[in-house]
Amino acid sequence: MASSPDSMAKPGMPAAEWRVARLATRRRAAVTRAQVETVTGRAVGLFGLVFGAQTLPLALEQAPALVAGAGAALMAVLYGALVALAVASVAKVAVRATAASVAVLYVCALVAWPFLVTEPAVLGGDAPWLYFLCTVATTAAVVAAPPSIATGYTIVVPTLYGVVRLLPAGGGAVPLLAALDAMYAVILGVVVLTIITMLRQAAEAVDGAQEAALQRYDLAARQHASESERVRIDALVHDSVLTTLLSAAAANSPQEQSLAARMARDAIRRLDEAGATGPRSTDRVSLGVLVRRLRAAITTFSAPFTVRVVDSAGVELPVEAVDALYSAAVQAMVNSMQHADEPGRGTRRELRVHGVRAGGCVIEILDDGSGFDRARVPVERLGLRISIEERMANAGGSARIIAREGHGTTVTIAWPAGALGDDA
Repeated sequence: MASSPDSMAKPGMPAAEWRVARLATRRRAAVTRAQVETVTGRAVGLFGLVFGAQTLPLALEQAPALVAGAGAALMAVLYGALVALAVASVAKVAVRATAASVAVLYVCALVAWPFLVTEPAVLGGDAPWLYFLCTVATTAAVVAAPPSIATGYTIVVPTLYGVVRLLPAGGGAVPLLAALDAMYAVILGVVVLTIITMLRQAAEAVDGAQEAALQRYDLAARQHASESERVRIDALVHDSVLTTLLSAAAANSPQEQSLAARMARDAIRRLDEAGATGPRSTDRVSLGVLVRRLRAAITTFSAPFTVRVVDSAGVELPVEAVDALYSAAVQAMVNSMQHADEPGRGTRRELRVHGVRAGGCVIEILDDGSGFDRARVPVERLGLRISIEERMANAGGSARIIAREGHGTTVTIAWPAGALGDDA
């Protein structure tokens, strides 16, 4: 008989908490804002190529109506921009910038069209071939710009085309036909704008719900680890310490006193081991949780950090490791803001997060500021030794600090300890 997901929960874990844990490990099953942006970018790239191919025969036919070489130049610029957008959307690199370029270049071509046409009769009253790329341009604006700017573009650019359509260079259409062409382009643009905006809002709502669930799971996991440790320490105190005290109180003979002493030494050793190991939990969270916590911390800083995340998909870390990495990274960034700046010179700061296989992470905090000499750091300064190096060592990780006066500082923290060598 097939078991339900809730029936596979860990012993002692509430069903609700298990569902949140499953959400943390299966987050990619839901539609996210990043996925919506990828799909819309690739869609406009694909349809841009299709519409461009469809207009190519008409563009070649109308080229003699323009200044010599202008038709070829317009086709090279606009079709080249569409190809660049398609490539960028597939590679997921600079999609918004490329889409913005398509939108701007289209407007420039539309404005320049009346000045480039020298033989209106060649058009024969037909619409300029630019009209058939109007929807591609408005969709590119939706991908590239905020909703307010995209809305303005969707209304203004088709209206501008309607004005061009009235001119002899635009085919000399009657006002009604020019208005209908412009209205048709506006309606298509508004439909695309509405669909993409609704998808983005829905995806943002999903992202927000998943983020809240992951934060609750992160908190629940840490609380569970603390509670488990408290129960373990209580049991240790009851089984070892209290038993030792009772034995010592009842010891009368030398043999009994010797036994009580041995029991006391054993109890002290076990307490020391418990203090050294600290709370440990088998619960794991995705690396995305750590990245979001670091991004949230950066928003409160007075200096900007450039954030780069590589190979984070599918990486999961223990809760204790996430806490240690987060605290050490924040301390390193705070140190940079406090000590790296030099008078009269800007400092570039960067945070890099690298996933290492399925269960490791390397974080680098870099700046090109004043740097320092490690040997000259006073011993009472605990930011490096306690807050970064010892914190990572206690969590089973490692830290490496490279700094030179006048050449900046690089703090590298890793979990587990071997991840630093693996990533290098």
